[in-house]
Amino acid sequence: MAADVGDPEDPPAEVLAEAAAAFGLLASSARLHIMWALAQGESDVTHLADRVGGALPAVSQHLTKLRLAGLVRSRRDGRRQVYYVDDPDVVTVVRLMVGQLAARAETASSVPVRRLRGAGA
Repeated sequence: MAADVGDPEDPPAEVLAEAAAAFGLLASSARLHIMWALAQGESDVTHLADRVGGALPAVSQHLTKLRLAGLVRSRRDGRRQVYYVDDPDVVTVVRLMVGQLAARAETASSVPVRRLRGAGA
C-alpha cells in the first residue's frame, strides 16, 4: 500500500476522495460479493452471476462500474470476457474485511455480528 498506517501526515484530499469513491462502490453487498469471488480468482460474467446468485444483466452492470473505477480489469478469452482483480491491495482489503466478519460470525454464533450500519456519519 502507498502509505504506512503509522505515517504522521494525512493523505492528500484527492487520495481520500478516491478511497471514499472505492469504498462507496464496495458498499453494495452485490458488488462486494463479486469482489470477494474475484479475489479468489478470475471469472466470466456467467459464472459470477451463478456464484453470487445475481441476474446476468445486473452482475454485468456491477462489473462495468467496478471496471470503470479501476477495481476490476478484464481480458478477452476467445468469446468470453474474463474479469479479475489486478491490485493485490484491493484483494487484501476485501479478504480482510469480509474474512474477519465471517470469522466473528462463525466463532460467536450465539452473538450476532455487530451491525456497522449507521455507525458512520
